[in-house]
Amino acid sequence: MPQLFKVYAPRFMVWFAISAIGCVLLARTELAQLREAFETDARISHRLLSQRVVQHEAVLATLALLQPAASLGSNDSAEQRLPSVYPQILSVQRRDAGAAWLGTGLDAAEKTSRTGRVAVLANADFTLARGRYQLVLAAQPASYALLIDIHGTIPWNDWSMPVQTSPVRVTLEHAGQAFVVQAGRIKTGGWRFAFHKHLDSVSQPFEVVAIRQVGWLELPWLAMALWTFAVAAALAGWSAWQRQRSARRRAEALLRVGQVARLNTLGELAAGMAHELNQPLTAILANTQAAKRLLQDDPGELPTALQAMDQAVAQARRAAEVLGRLRRTVEQPVPTAPGQTVGLAQAVRSALDLLEPECRRRGVVTAVHIDQPVLVLAERVALEQIVHNLITNALQALDAVPASERRLAVHIGAAKGMGVLRVLDTGPGMAPDTLPHVFEPFFTTREGGLGLGLSLCETLASGMGGQLSAQANMPRGAIFVLTLPLASRP
Repeated sequence: MPQLFKVYAPRFMVWFAISAIGCVLLARTELAQLREAFETDARISHRLLSQRVVQHEAVLATLALLQPAASLGSNDSAEQRLPSVYPQILSVQRRDAGAAWLGTGLDAAEKTSRTGRVAVLANADFTLARGRYQLVLAAQPASYALLIDIHGTIPWNDWSMPVQTSPVRVTLEHAGQAFVVQAGRIKTGGWRFAFHKHLDSVSQPFEVVAIRQVGWLELPWLAMALWTFAVAAALAGWSAWQRQRSARRRAEALLRVGQVARLNTLGELAAGMAHELNQPLTAILANTQAAKRLLQDDPGELPTALQAMDQAVAQARRAAEVLGRLRRTVEQPVPTAPGQTVGLAQAVRSALDLLEPECRRRGVVTAVHIDQPVLVLAERVALEQIVHNLITNALQALDAVPASERRLAVHIGAAKGMGVLRVLDTGPGMAPDTLPHVFEPFFTTREGGLGLGLSLCETLASGMGGQLSAQANMPRGAIFVLTLPLASRP
């Protein structure tokens, strides 16, 4: 379980980080689009309402300009027909000189209008039941007042938002009063957009207030889910590709190690054969040549010639014995490559990386303990081959114990001018009478084994000026100890 966590935790964190960043960007993009649409609708509403209220000022200015010279006071005058043209104008009131306004607040509004020479707001009532206000313009010889319905002022035909379903709340506000143009849907939580702007009218300085509340459910959850799945699929594909590449490289490295091992074994066999057969073949040649001369020069020396032939036969038998015991005799090769500075930890990591699938398949728990960084003089390929063989032998030995008890540890340190590498396993171990023979060529306790692996490792270690030994691990298992000369530090 801890190993699985170490393997998958980084991948999960990468997936989570990329997914979170993508989802945040998608959410921000959606919010930006919603804000842009909201501000566009709010600006359109402001422009439409500004056009209507400016129209009211124009109507008043036209009435003041075109009024008759005499005050007729007729109810059938032209201004009384204005509501039929402008539905938002509920009525038009005219005050001639010397007459009084019908209603309160109009006298003060007229005085202000006369002083400023502009239309003036009066009797504003923004309650939902009424939603009305009056607009007064002082003029000569008569002044005028319009009673305006706020709801009728809204240009519904040109309105950019569906009033009943739009989530945007729109209000007209003035002096602490608010007339709800569009109710919208205002909730708690989420993100709030707001728009505040006064109408483009001096006489009707109403503020248009638009509010849009974006809830969590309005985020692009489908797009974010698709993004999350896409990231997961991409990471899964990338991980599969990485595993395939690692497996391919591991297989190539194992093939190279196997090829080196086979070449070393063939070299040892060839060296042993050349050494052992050289003497008997030389003796056979010498004896047969001597017998030939004796038979040619003096036929009377037949006994001596026969003796020489007997010796040749004996040497031939010896050569045959050599071929028969080649599985037991291997000469130590002389290293041809100069020593290199190699890190023991690097060799161990390389071997464990190659054998990681085997460890996982067998359920073996591995541990590496490094007392200090150790650099040794060795031939890099030979050292990696030794470490690889030792760990492979330990894994094969651990097959004989229950999976829960399979432990393999590698210790790296230094002592007495030598780098020391110990490979410990908790396998069945070796019998005391077996230990002295483990490095003999062709000696093996494993069924189907050739018995050349440890012999080759011991030969390679000796050729590099080191030593390989074996001992029992307590309470169970085996320990193989490799020592190599330390490299001098610069």
